[in-house]
Amino acid sequence: MQQKVIGLIAGDRQFPFLVAKNVKKAGHKLVVITFPKLSNMAVKEFADNFEQIPFGKLDRMCQFFKENGVEEIMMAGHINKPKILDLRHFDARATKLLFRIVHRGDDTLLTALVQEFEQEGMQVISAHAYAPELLTPAGILTQGEIKESEIEDMLFGFEMVKEIGKFDVGQSIVVKEKVIIAVEAIEGTDATIKRGCLLAGKDCIIVKASKPNQEQRVDLPALGLRTLKVMKKYKAKCLMVEAGKSLFFDMEKTIAFAEKAGISIIGVDEELLKILKAKLDKS
Repeated sequence: MQQKVIGLIAGDRQFPFLVAKNVKKAGHKLVVITFPKLSNMAVKEFADNFEQIPFGKLDRMCQFFKENGVEEIMMAGHINKPKILDLRHFDARATKLLFRIVHRGDDTLLTALVQEFEQEGMQVISAHAYAPELLTPAGILTQGEIKESEIEDMLFGFEMVKEIGKFDVGQSIVVKEKVIIAVEAIEGTDATIKRGCLLAGKDCIIVKASKPNQEQRVDLPALGLRTLKVMKKYKAKCLMVEAGKSLFFDMEKTIAFAEKAGISIIGVDEELLKILKAKLDKS
């Protein structure tokens, strides 16, 4: 395999660490950018070259990657969105990018950022290409009975989250009895679950899916043990997540935790959607 020079923009949590580890395992050179107080610094262990750059210094990010001969760029990891909104830390290039965008949803911003890097001759690729085992599989992933009413809520929620996603708003919603209780915005999935369950009480349904026009190279929905612990704490009942278009961290531990807590998890794709809908139609 020909060695490549790959640039990694690393956010927080385990995803950038796993990706960095696998890039080096594949024999490539790795150039890493982290953000002060916003990144998992463990990625430094795998970096051939590394620089910490304040979020919003877009020109320096491009310059650093070009200085190191980066051919392909990946973005991986959680970013605390409320903490990155201070425009005082943006350079002229980032400010110009921001103000030429009318609607500043996640996907619009990320698409514009991808275009900036590609204009510099660096291809943006999917980080999960180096961790394909993290993609959520299709199927009913937990043991135990799922009620028809819960399947109805999940299917309703999946349709609604896709409609809401057209407006580049959130990737998750909380549903109960075919009523949308909470929609994810800048606060993130876990805070949305807490808010929705406090409003509607126990047995809420959580649905998480990619947006219809999502820039999937740099932003996929994600779940793991942290989210399931929030669901247990606030007595949510089921989680439907889009298979193949979401990341599932610590899958075995998370599924075992969910089963013990009496929570159902479904990874849904087009085929399973048809099966579930047909099952309801027959009942």
